[in-house]
Amino acid sequence: MKKKTVAAILVMCMVLSASACGKEAAKDTKNEKTTETTDKKSEEKAEKDDKTSKEASLKLVTVDDISDYVTIGEYKGLTLNRISQEVTDDDVQAEIDYDLEDKGEEIKDGTVESGDTVTINFTGTIDGKEFDGGSAEDYQLTVGEGSMIDGFEDGIIGMKDGETKELDLTFPEDYYDDSVAGKAVVFKVTLQKFTRKAELTDEWVAANTDYKTVDEYKNSVREQLQKDADTSADIDLYDSAWTEVLSASEIKKYPEADVNTAIEEYKAQTEQYVQEAGIEMSDFLEAQGISEDEYDDECKTYAESKVEQNLIVQGIMTEEGLTIEDNELDELKDLLCQEYGASSIDELVEYYGQHDVDESLALLRVQKFIVDQATVEEKTGSDDDLIANEDTDTDEDSDADMEIVDESLEEDTGDEATEDESEDAESEDNTDDAVEG
Repeated sequence: MKKKTVAAILVMCMVLSASACGKEAAKDTKNEKTTETTDKKSEEKAEKDDKTSKEASLKLVTVDDISDYVTIGEYKGLTLNRISQEVTDDDVQAEIDYDLEDKGEEIKDGTVESGDTVTINFTGTIDGKEFDGGSAEDYQLTVGEGSMIDGFEDGIIGMKDGETKELDLTFPEDYYDDSVAGKAVVFKVTLQKFTRKAELTDEWVAANTDYKTVDEYKNSVREQLQKDADTSADIDLYDSAWTEVLSASEIKKYPEADVNTAIEEYKAQTEQYVQEAGIEMSDFLEAQGISEDEYDDECKTYAESKVEQNLIVQGIMTEEGLTIEDNELDELKDLLCQEYGASSIDELVEYYGQHDVDESLALLRVQKFIVDQATVEEKTGSDDDLIANEDTDTDEDSDADMEIVDESLEEDTGDEATEDESEDAESEDNTDDAVEG
């Protein structure tokens, strides 16, 4: 009896244990689900906090009530013109000619002909003495384009690789540089090398492009030019939309803190440029033809333009609930990259910093909103039409349209530039244009 009782107790313990294990297992499962829910909520909160953080970091001005500082002009229901440049056969041919010259063949045996691109060293003397701007090394020019004074390019025709020749010429009487106008000059020219424009054939196309035939290549060039024209038309449309709103807005006063910050940023950028150029600030200002007081005024003008822009952008974004986190930003990022010649938005961020890029994207976001609310008339125009359209931009727009400002973007973001092109630019910079026609 006792044994049976013990056995029964053991069985009960096993059953209870199993039941307990089941409860523990259920408890563990519940804990896992609770943990998963908690983790999911944490992730959602993190994402929300991240988005809030980004939106907070996007704040373009320090003030909260924009209306105290600016009255924003009407930005809905505008009538705008989108002017796209017509791609002509001449445009296509010009682009092809550029490629044929750029990928021309260096001639080792032969003589220079009109149309060849030559690299030369030359020294100019007047009455046996060298003069400023009359000499250069590794200078590149295309013979026959007429970029030099009369007789210079004709004198190079027929020269051989490595040959040196003296050209007896005379500067025109109406030459822009009075110190040499009408004077006899001797140029000692040495031909370093020369290349000849390639011939457009199916063989050349197959060897130098992604296409097999001349017709395919021409079509691709036209399509790319049209794409570029469309992008330019969009950029011009956005700019004109912004100009209208900016012109219709009225600034009441400037938030002092924001203006001071913008002045500091402008000066820091200028000082960095001057430092990289290896010159003193005083020399830079002298070269620009402005005094320190005029420079300070320029800094203030820029800062006020930038702050006015940011006030309006911030005001419209707040009023319309716009952010730079929505799906529409992908196309705007592409547009910004195309405008600045960058391969990706990350490249711009790396070079300029996230805040400056976000600031530019915010402007584009507002511009797009204005365009989306407008009546847009499509027009096809010539270069003259586009130039006239650009001339309608205000000084404020040109000063503060983009915070991303740097004259060396294309070089630093890795735009395709051959070593020869870099050398050409350097040689031309070192020449004072005294021999150019």
